[in-house]
Amino acid sequence: MELGDMGILQSELWRKLTADSREGSRAILRLERKGLIARKKELHDGRWTYRVFAKRRYATIDSILDIPCAFCDLVGNCPQAWILNPNKCDHLTKWMHGIADAGKAVAKSA
Repeated sequence: MELGDMGILQSELWRKLTADSREGSRAILRLERKGLIARKKELHDGRWTYRVFAKRRYATIDSILDIPCAFCDLVGNCPQAWILNPNKCDHLTKWMHGIADAGKAVAKSA
């Protein structure tokens, strides 16, 4: 997870874990079947190997930093202040649509 989109070569992972390739390969296959990692075939130093990527990512606050409610000019006057509901707030609706559109763009590029 720490390496993010870079991933790590299986051989490097074995060295870090002080595991042999047989033991490591079995563990990787189990993690892949459980959907926790993804592997991509790669030619490295003239040999085929796999690069391993964690499917889970660390949670960050970046996804909610620009939520309109935090800096809304209607704070204190919002009739729905106790209920955050995009059905009743145009600002929140637009923000959520923007996040959805950005997610679709990322999915298309992957």
